[in-house]
Amino acid sequence: MEAYLAAIAAIALIYVLLSLGLTLHYGLTGLINFGHVGFFCIGAYAAAILSTTGGMPIVVGFVAAAVLAGLAAWPIGLVSLRLRDDYFAIVTLGFSETVRLVVTSERWLTNGVQGIPGIPRLFEGLGVGMPSALAILGVLLAVNAAAVWLFFRLVKSPFGRMIEAIRDNEEAVRALGKDPARFKIRVLMLGAALAGIAGAFYAHYIGYIVPDQFIPLVTFYVWMAIIMGGVGRISGAIVGSLLLMLFLEGSRFLRDVVPFISAVDMASVRIGAVGLALVLFTLYRPQGLMGDYTRR
Repeated sequence: MEAYLAAIAAIALIYVLLSLGLTLHYGLTGLINFGHVGFFCIGAYAAAILSTTGGMPIVVGFVAAAVLAGLAAWPIGLVSLRLRDDYFAIVTLGFSETVRLVVTSERWLTNGVQGIPGIPRLFEGLGVGMPSALAILGVLLAVNAAAVWLFFRLVKSPFGRMIEAIRDNEEAVRALGKDPARFKIRVLMLGAALAGIAGAFYAHYIGYIVPDQFIPLVTFYVWMAIIMGGVGRISGAIVGSLLLMLFLEGSRFLRDVVPFISAVDMASVRIGAVGLALVLFTLYRPQGLMGDYTRR
């Protein structure tokens, strides 16, 4: 039971990193990013390839994951950030699917649909039991704490006030002589780098990655986390990610209540339960759990 709870906690902390990146994109800057999983995929494969085929230290893989995911966001921003929000959302969704098709087809690099097995786990020297699990949780907590601290510093800085102004009124920012596209590209790269780090943690924690782990549903889960927690709030990203894990893992035990549902059908029931929760939050708590109680 302890190992199961530790695994759920580790995945939840990885989702917190993803949620913080998407909060930076949408909550603070107003960028509708439907392709967040693409940066997550780039980070996971970069870390996995360097640590297995390349034989590089794990730390190098983490740095490469952040850098490559951030650089992948640069051309997207350069091409599409001058488009309207809905077109930008379509471009990012297409980007994530393109990334997944690339890692599926480029077998010489990614091993195609068979994926990359044997990815070294963090703290392998401590064994497979609770000591290594607790060490991984400690590192994830430290990285999340650092990300939250940097997030707070960013929000309180002139750069943070500028991107919030872009979210609220982009035309007014242009009238002040500022270039919103330049700020948007930086924000997109920062959020993508955070997703890349989350991908590196995911690869080294799971130990095996395949393209089917990086479908658009992952982006939907992250969107649901920030909507439930509160869009544009750091606490919302954290609470929303934890609540998402509660929904996803808690729904696994529905078979104890409704045993007549098969294991195959239970997957659809879980998605339905998550979708119902999102609808209810949208109707009755649109500002999220950590949002402003005076605003709807």
